[in-house]
Amino acid sequence: MTLSTPAPLFRVAALYRFCRLERYETLRQPLAAFCCARGIKGTLLLASEGINGTVAGTEGAIGELIAFLNEQPEFVGLDVKYSSAAEMPFHRMKVRLKTEIVTMGVEGIDPLGSVGAYVAAADWNALISDPGTIVIDTRNDYEVSIGTFAGAVDPQTKSFREFPAWVEGHRGELEGKKVAMFCTGGIRCEKATAYVKSLGIDDVFHLKGGILRYLEDVPAEDSLWEGECFVFDERVSVSHGLAEGEAELCRACRHPLKPEELLSPKFQAGVSCPHCFEARSDEDRARYAERHKQVELAEKRGQGRHIGS
Repeated sequence: MTLSTPAPLFRVAALYRFCRLERYETLRQPLAAFCCARGIKGTLLLASEGINGTVAGTEGAIGELIAFLNEQPEFVGLDVKYSSAAEMPFHRMKVRLKTEIVTMGVEGIDPLGSVGAYVAAADWNALISDPGTIVIDTRNDYEVSIGTFAGAVDPQTKSFREFPAWVEGHRGELEGKKVAMFCTGGIRCEKATAYVKSLGIDDVFHLKGGILRYLEDVPAEDSLWEGECFVFDERVSVSHGLAEGEAELCRACRHPLKPEELLSPKFQAGVSCPHCFEARSDEDRARYAERHKQVELAEKRGQGRHIGS
């Protein structure tokens, strides 16, 4: 009797560190070479304000990368959250130079100078259950659509650049309140809370480690999280325990879809979904259908995902 070998798991590391990184341009090539030599894939962003990204590889390869990053004096204290994936969730390795490692577009916002108070996952429920707390989801609308905390405010932003304008428009509602913010891994809240504090609102908090740390540390039976958490890779979403979720991605508009949305007559794999059907023409859908066909043919030939996807 032959026992089947379990499929290898890939280790996924979501990481960031705000720091003074004057040599970020010269770090790009050696970091890319280090990752590629070990079969690591994903995206790392480098800027004068630090590093941010998510990568995946074997457990050994990711361990070597984190050790390498921790050897760089600027990255001491690197925030890393681990999860796993049954298949490699990225197609290639990219190391990019940016103006900001998370783009808000407001000059002078420095998380190294002032940020909201960190709240551990174990203490988050008590804070957001307080009637005097306004809970704000700092993520974009498509991320919020598949899951968020019970009672959280959704600013309905299309990008993080819109968040400061939303805050300005609701400033009067935030003053005098406890303001608790959260995001996927914690990095957006570093800037979001720094910005809110710069407006003179002092009672500001954010979930340390983000939703990912909460789903990892808080048991499902004690959780105030509803739905799944969108992630920026081929897993699409994760749930409690950071298990891969049930959401799928519309390959036409890149919007995450809940299982019930896959049953919609407006959903056709690779072609359309309830979020983009009305915004696309029959010609668009015909083009997407042909692209999806080529993707499937390429995968059957063992060539991986077609470049057009």
